Amino acid sequence: MNLPNKLTMLRIIMIPFFVFFLLSEIPGKDIIALVIFCAASLTDLADGKIARKYNLVTDFGKFMDPLADKLLVCSALICLVDLGRIPSWVVVIIVAREFAISGFRLIAADNGIVIAASYWGKFKTTFQMIMIILMIINIEKLSILTALMMWVALALTIISLCDYIIKNKQVIGQTK
Repeated sequence: MNLPNKLTMLRIIMIPFFVFFLLSEIPGKDIIALVIFCAASLTDLADGKIARKYNLVTDFGKFMDPLADKLLVCSALICLVDLGRIPSWVVVIIVAREFAISGFRLIAADNGIVIAASYWGKFKTTFQMIMIILMIINIEKLSILTALMMWVALALTIISLCDYIIKNKQVIGQTK
């Protein structure tokens, strides 16, 4: 359990705290949730950079890092639907993509193939996180920017799904 993997696990541990504050009635809840979400998002940047710089890339990290991202983003999106800040159909598409990729990765892993995150997937995650931050702060004057980020994140979600399938089509139909 090296430092990048510990940061990934820390991100997972932060999720329930983020959800609690975002959905609570505590004064200043959005600010607290925003700080937790940003801190969790920064661990995503840090773990990857540290892993690559110090040659600490592991199969555990290749699997758990994207899973931690999915858990963080999906938890945030579901909460934002509950708060009326994002349409549910957008979240259904994003979550469906995450489940599809996770299933795809499991099939690959079962056949001894580890699929690392692609640049499209990283762009998608970055734009989703920016969109989520804008939706958490929920400032009316930024509503056009927030809507634009939602559409960009949605487009990147679909593009990254297609990219994963095309680049890893050999995984489809494989059995042990």
